Amino acid sequence: MVKPTQIIRTFLLGALLLLAFGAVHAAYPDKPIKIIIGFPAGGPLDAHIRLLIEKLQASLGQPIIVDYKVGAGGAVGAQFVAQSPPDGYTLLLANTGTMVINPAIYTKSPYDTLKDFQPIARTAQQPLALIVNKDVAANSLKEFVAYAKANPGLINYGSAGNGGISHLVPEMLKNETGIFMVHIPFKGSAPAFTDLIAGHVQFMAESVPQAANYAKQGKVKALAVTSAKRNPALPNTPTVLETGVANLEVVGFYGILAPKATPPEITNKLSQAFKETLESPDIQKKMIDQGADPAYLNAEQFTKFLNNEMPRWAKAVKQAGAKVD
Repeated sequence: MVKPTQIIRTFLLGALLLLAFGAVHAAYPDKPIKIIIGFPAGGPLDAHIRLLIEKLQASLGQPIIVDYKVGAGGAVGAQFVAQSPPDGYTLLLANTGTMVINPAIYTKSPYDTLKDFQPIARTAQQPLALIVNKDVAANSLKEFVAYAKANPGLINYGSAGNGGISHLVPEMLKNETGIFMVHIPFKGSAPAFTDLIAGHVQFMAESVPQAANYAKQGKVKALAVTSAKRNPALPNTPTVLETGVANLEVVGFYGILAPKATPPEITNKLSQAFKETLESPDIQKKMIDQGADPAYLNAEQFTKFLNNEMPRWAKAVKQAGAKVD
């Protein structure tokens, strides 16, 4: 016969175990969080997370470690996160290319954005700037198109890698204007900028914050921006639509994703931390001054946004004729 004291002891032990189990879950995060970027250090995504990291750490109460898994237009980093445990400790900071262009441009993509990830938060929207090496004989987009037509095959354009937005936008420009440029893919924006400044490539389409920084230093010339309106970071640079050269309007975005099956309570906690960070007035001012829009979306909103963006970009890829095997 089981004694009442044993029953009480068993009950208390079970209650303690339940409380301990609950405490483990309630304690998230209780160790450093790793954010994976699929491009080298020094690029636009790296600069973006460095701007947010201090307030993000304060909000979550844990250190944030940035790690770089470089290759295949961000696909190496994305695949790494997709295969990581869904515990909230390994996240992906990705751009338009990684999230919605790669799946359309690669004939065999190693991941499916909507099936393999849990969207956490959209963290920014930003247009691209069309930029050239400072020695290129063109000071406007119209002059550049004329220059490219007069020098077929002599213009190389750099990108952050096959399949990204910096690959697709020049292809869209080529399609719209009938110019011919040779694509030179790099392993990220940082090495591409190095070769643009050195004159090894003559043209790039890259996010405004970095492009504006180099343009203000006189290292490159900004010919146009791809948004509907002029950008505060490049107020004297016209939009592509203003130039009349092409019907081109493109705004890229950044966002945080976790592996699929990440628990809702972790998803919501992370999403809220990014909300608090992006709503900070000094963060907003810095982002806007650099040319980015702190366009936060929560997990549910970001999921809906990606669902809408996937077919839109698949259509743009098809129209541009861009494919990577």
